[in-house]
Amino acid sequence: MSKPKRQLHLNAFLSATGHHESSWRHPQTQPERGLDIRYYQELAQTAERGLLDSLFLADGYAGRFGKLEPFTMLSALAMVTERIGLIATVGTTYNEPFHVARKFASLDYISSGRAGWNIVTGAGSAAFNFGRAEHPAHSVRYENADEFVEVVKQLWDSWEDDALVYDKQAGIQIQQGKVHEINFKGNVYSVQGPLNIPRPPQGYPVLVQAGSSDTGREFAAKTAEVIFTAQQTLEDAQSFYRDVKSRLAKYGRTPEQLHILPGLSPVLADTEAEARDIEAELHDLTPPEQGARSLSSWLGIDLSRYPYDGPLPYDDLPGVENINGHKARYEVMVDLARRENLTIRQLARRIAGARGHATFTGTPLQFADFIEKWFVSGAADGFNLMPQIYPGGLTQIVDKVIPELQNRGLFRTAYEGTTLRENLGLSRPQNVRYQAAYTALASTAASEV
Repeated sequence: MSKPKRQLHLNAFLSATGHHESSWRHPQTQPERGLDIRYYQELAQTAERGLLDSLFLADGYAGRFGKLEPFTMLSALAMVTERIGLIATVGTTYNEPFHVARKFASLDYISSGRAGWNIVTGAGSAAFNFGRAEHPAHSVRYENADEFVEVVKQLWDSWEDDALVYDKQAGIQIQQGKVHEINFKGNVYSVQGPLNIPRPPQGYPVLVQAGSSDTGREFAAKTAEVIFTAQQTLEDAQSFYRDVKSRLAKYGRTPEQLHILPGLSPVLADTEAEARDIEAELHDLTPPEQGARSLSSWLGIDLSRYPYDGPLPYDDLPGVENINGHKARYEVMVDLARRENLTIRQLARRIAGARGHATFTGTPLQFADFIEKWFVSGAADGFNLMPQIYPGGLTQIVDKVIPELQNRGLFRTAYEGTTLRENLGLSRPQNVRYQAAYTALASTAASEV
């Protein structure tokens, strides 16, 4: 039997007005609908019409984001869609494993098996909102996250798949022997269990990870099934792809069990000139002081003290070892400035559209060419699409880019299944913890016969 042809996987990173930081000022956007669930339902239905794999919501616990809470929002989106996946960002540093396990199991039931968890440790400190003295160090956050995820998995597995029987004649609703305490005791967490909701329809919601530092890569290789990453060049993306895929074998995993989706933020129009005009318009809507402030927050230095049309103050930068947040993104931005000899103004404009992710300006056909090149050359399994303008950017992708990718045989013409796992080509995790126990018990019984 021949191996199925490799297919692109595409996720839509939802945003109220778009991923350019000044998109809210653009005449094509509707910032007043940023808290209107009906608006996001319309976006979800557009993405599903385009057969995209999933929708993704970023989240955080500090700052003035003006965003709806992910579980609440995705539950509402589940009610107006049928096949598209629903991925929520939930951090480990300022949560408890039991709450997260229960909420994702609930979302998986509400959506009939379409939930995904974007696992983050919390790049921006929210310690002051949770009664903590300080934000934990980068390495500590990842160590804790590793234990956090293990607890969540064990809680999902605390119910065997056939624990619910609803035997009215015998008066048995739940086979109590198939619901288990996990009695987890680790360095950080101590959880008895069991979870108070049965095992999710997908076994586990799809596990997503968005860190690209060395620690993040190792965490993804061990845990993740999808990884979102920021890569500026084809060569960097290929290097990242090879590196992460090469780490899987040590955890008994194959390359097909982890999809790598770089962020890709387009400005599209029917002609390249029109697209360039829109890009310039977006940049003109960004005041210089705002651009400098945004860049300063990523690089950990106050750039207002330096000439806006001068180079980055490389000698004054803190160095990646002193960044306790987006380490990989810091490196992406500094490397970009060095490689292209960008001024502070130029770098601020480059990151305004996608915060260090790759950007693209041109026609739908050119965009399809870009996607195909990265996909076939070992740089990506698909993309985390981040239109710089919503809703128009998403509509252009669905109506003009997707048909071209389908014509090239790169993207599906129908959903493969009803769950996110099925559409991503990922298997449903077996409840190995208790399956192994039963296998051992059966083997012992057989030997005694």
